[in-house]
Amino acid sequence: MTEGECLALPFLFEFWAMEHQLPPAGDWRSWVIMGGRGAGKTRAGAEWVRSCVEGALPLSPGRCKRVALIGETMDQVREVMIFGESGIMNCSPPDRRPEWQATRRCLVWPNGAEAMVFSAHDPEGLRGPQFDAAWVDELAKWKKARDTWDMLQFALRLGAHPQVCVTTTPRNIGILKELLELPSTVVTRARTEANRANLADSFLEEVRARYGNSRLAKQELDGILVTDVDGALWTHEVLERAQTLKVPKEFDRIVVAVDPPAGEGKAADACGIVVAGVVCDGPPQSWRAWVLEDATVQGTSPTGWAQAAADAFDRWQADRVVAEVNQGGAMVESVLRQVAPQIALRKVHATRGKSARAEPVAALYEQGRIGHAGAFVELEEQMGLMTGAGFEGQGSPDRVDALVWALTELVVDSQAGHRRPGMRII
Repeated sequence: MTEGECLALPFLFEFWAMEHQLPPAGDWRSWVIMGGRGAGKTRAGAEWVRSCVEGALPLSPGRCKRVALIGETMDQVREVMIFGESGIMNCSPPDRRPEWQATRRCLVWPNGAEAMVFSAHDPEGLRGPQFDAAWVDELAKWKKARDTWDMLQFALRLGAHPQVCVTTTPRNIGILKELLELPSTVVTRARTEANRANLADSFLEEVRARYGNSRLAKQELDGILVTDVDGALWTHEVLERAQTLKVPKEFDRIVVAVDPPAGEGKAADACGIVVAGVVCDGPPQSWRAWVLEDATVQGTSPTGWAQAAADAFDRWQADRVVAEVNQGGAMVESVLRQVAPQIALRKVHATRGKSARAEPVAALYEQGRIGHAGAFVELEEQMGLMTGAGFEGQGSPDRVDALVWALTELVVDSQAGHRRPGMRII
């Protein structure tokens, strides 16, 4: 190879690209690249913009003059799509690298092509401009996804065949599902492992070990659009909203709820242990609660799960342990007293089915009154599989049962006038 060919080789993306990073053949309008975290979506979008501007790839729509770059915020467009490690600037050879004009929020190429920057927070910003191509990044996480997408469609009106490239980790939102169903849409998919060569081995080992084959892993690592189970009491939207509620520094009351396993020490048996706290500001109908920890343990002896519950009680300086005693009766109290004799305990009996007990708690989530102090993957996985007709997963929803007991104790019963908390001074 000549010296010039050696210098050009790193910028010949069609030589280095993985299959999912190259635009499909056909007369499409929207190309959706759905992949896991780190699967190479950003690089694919940046190189597609290059191909549009330079007319470099065989399947590019030709040389485009006006391109729209749209991300969730202006900062994300600039820091990820333009100046990021896989962004347009780093993907462009020196003689074809565009100039960033910050005052215009615009990239200008040596051949005169321009790419204007827009934020998905301002759909109205797309009124007026017109384009022959657009790159849309992380559509599934936009708060104003539908409005911004609609405005973009009216702006894609230049050239013989305007096209849009969408790079996103899938989420269960209406606009993405509708886009995927259109006959003018083509899709490429890739798991995070597809780009293993450019990722840290420790990253892949950690996330796979932690998230396994959960619904979150399927979405964030496998790039699969995970839809809600029919009749689910908790939808993805509701659970995501729960994670956005700001966690208070103090709580009026904290409980540890325990759903003991039916067997002793079986590998498949888990003891659901969930910690939750409530803020009693105003009448009971306005109280809010937060799930603070999922301390569930699996495959332990009765003494093992009792100790885990007692440790959570001490860790959070809780007021009470709430334990279901349908399975084990007096044994549950006895084993808890062995490890923590002075612990405050309330025994509860399940007189209704799991779904019937869960519905009032699910209603609190829908009202925006329950928050999560973090992402509780295994717990939220079970919550997404609980329906009005029963649990759609395998085994018993031990974590959900503990969650329901905790929030019933803190909010549901108190709201019904059965129990009101006393004053707590720390």
